Amino acid sequence: MHSKQVWRLIPMLKATGNVQMGIDRWLLEQHLSGKYPPILRFYTWSPPAISLGYHQRQYPEYWQNLIWQGEKLDLVRRPTGGRAVLHQGDLTYAVITSGLMGSRLQVYEKICEFLIQGWRSLGVELHYGTAGRGYIHNPNCFGTATGADLVLPDGAKLIGSAQLRRGGAILQHGSIRLQPDAELFAQVFGTESFTTVQLPQSLSVEKIITALVAEASNCFDIQVVVQPLSDDEWRAILETSSQVI
Repeated sequence: MHSKQVWRLIPMLKATGNVQMGIDRWLLEQHLSGKYPPILRFYTWSPPAISLGYHQRQYPEYWQNLIWQGEKLDLVRRPTGGRAVLHQGDLTYAVITSGLMGSRLQVYEKICEFLIQGWRSLGVELHYGTAGRGYIHNPNCFGTATGADLVLPDGAKLIGSAQLRRGGAILQHGSIRLQPDAELFAQVFGTESFTTVQLPQSLSVEKIITALVAEASNCFDIQVVVQPLSDDEWRAILETSSQVI
């Protein structure tokens, strides 16, 4: 039997958008330098945030002053490309790995396989989206589903992902919409682009993560080892994650 490659699983983390993006950036650098194995992690944004794609320069000014349930929404820049994403009632996954060959889309599909299989094991079928021409004019990542998105059978987009390649390493992270708030969504993007996500009621975040981790082990043929961030790692990350827009 061949010995399986070991990936590190960082347990679910709830933190601000700046910290979460700082963690993803820092882990990518560590992996690229050869110090760290590939990494899988899941996280949520607290307070809720709008993340802007790395190259996204234009966005409505009022986004800087949005309030939801008494909390100001964060406005955060991702290290990855793509459009704006509202992070509220969602779960974000991040994969940091290397050695995957092919075009951006081929690599994307190799990584997304665990998401498709994981959701299938939970009884939810997903397929790749197909964008119409509206994508170009739509500032909202969830308003249109491109080939880099996973949609439900009714066409509602469940997962939107973005990717950053650096050297031979790849960071791919994506937002899984679990319980988006329609009113907040309308406040940010306007009502016409909101689609309700219909998922089985019995799905807890823990259940979803467990299913996705199990399928990541299968799809990547890896052994997953759980290892939280250490105090030293937190120190290093927080020194670099104070970059605000």
